[in-house]
Amino acid sequence: MAKKAKPDSDAPAPRALYTITLTPEQIKKLGDWCSRKLWVPFPVEYSVFAYKDDKVNVVAYKSGKLVISGKKTEDFVTNVLEPEITKEALLGYDEVHHPDWYEDHAGLDESGKGDLFGPLVSACVIATGDMVRSWKEDGVRDSKAIGSDRAILDLEKKIRKTPGVIVKVVFTNMEKYNTLYRQFGNNLNKLLAWYHATALEDCLPRFETEHGKLPDWGLLDQFSKSPLVQTELKKRKIKFDLRMRTKAESDPVVAAASIVARAAYVRAMKNLADEAGEKSLPKGSGAQAKEVGIRLVEKFGPAAFGRFAKLHFRTAYECRGMEPPKPKTAWVKR
Repeated sequence: MAKKAKPDSDAPAPRALYTITLTPEQIKKLGDWCSRKLWVPFPVEYSVFAYKDDKVNVVAYKSGKLVISGKKTEDFVTNVLEPEITKEALLGYDEVHHPDWYEDHAGLDESGKGDLFGPLVSACVIATGDMVRSWKEDGVRDSKAIGSDRAILDLEKKIRKTPGVIVKVVFTNMEKYNTLYRQFGNNLNKLLAWYHATALEDCLPRFETEHGKLPDWGLLDQFSKSPLVQTELKKRKIKFDLRMRTKAESDPVVAAASIVARAAYVRAMKNLADEAGEKSLPKGSGAQAKEVGIRLVEKFGPAAFGRFAKLHFRTAYECRGMEPPKPKTAWVKR
């Protein structure tokens, strides 16, 4: 009786996670396909839809990010997603379509900018191509596409434990933040640019020491029309090819920076909630944040609210029963 052939132990395991950004039309088409095939819907925060079938989950986020997971991920991508939705074969071709992802480069991103409570956090990560390959297998992607704080913290731990990676986080406590905001002329983008430049300035020499060379370039998620971070670097006499564009989190190193920044924000929020005697503090600056803010003002007084919140937010004024400052109007010659 012939012996049964053993599977090739060197063959790579099928991918169990795949992410891609789709257009709104493609997301609608995929949602219609899943519904038509009677896949089971399930709730996922910030998603347009989430469906599951035998050994595969498909989640489309409002940001346009599609996340496919499960043992049959590769089958779904090659048999459904590519031939019927994207009309383009991409799986396994990242290094062909995005060779820049695998060059030694820096990524910068922030967290907390739009939240009433908690700090503004900047993070810089500098990585090599081998690190990117490992992170993509681990599911490193834009932090906004990751639903739970626990997943953010787990991924950050993997990023920081990567041999040779360079990571720097910059943020302050809330009272110092509110002081810095005023010192930067009540301009949040200029303050953030200072944060980013500080993080990058710390990382560049450490990468050179570790790897014997500076990274080839860096990428910044664009948060202003003006090159504020580049201007800040020039002030510090730092010559570095720092590029910026919108939706830069598609780059795995920027995605890693977004995860590191978010993890720091999550931990800071936990500490602030403990200090405030709250189970948690809400993200964002909407009705829920306002409700908690009013409660904190009643508990600690208006003068102490700056220990927890960004005082320049309109909601912060409302929580303290103050009239928000009127927006500046552009001067027009008549």
